[in-house]
Amino acid sequence: MDSFSSPSSGSSPKYSAEDLMDQLKVQLAQAYAEEFLETVRGKCFEKCITKPGSSLSGSESSCISRCTERYIEATGIIGRALFNQR
Repeated sequence: MDSFSSPSSGSSPKYSAEDLMDQLKVQLAQAYAEEFLETVRGKCFEKCITKPGSSLSGSESSCISRCTERYIEATGIIGRALFNQR
């Protein structure tokens, strides 16, 4: 049974709106983190790792760092633009 399912006894769930909002925020944060990691893993790996091996070269490590920082910066800019439109 997931956290939103009602108990099998037939009684109504005892979740407050605040509890549900908190749970939704946690789930959204987790989804965002997973999406972020997938994007960085896909885009930055493809761009920066030209010869996969057992370790990263200095240039590959620098490229991954820069790519990740750019993605964080870009998502911050987009997020601020979306939330400031209200």
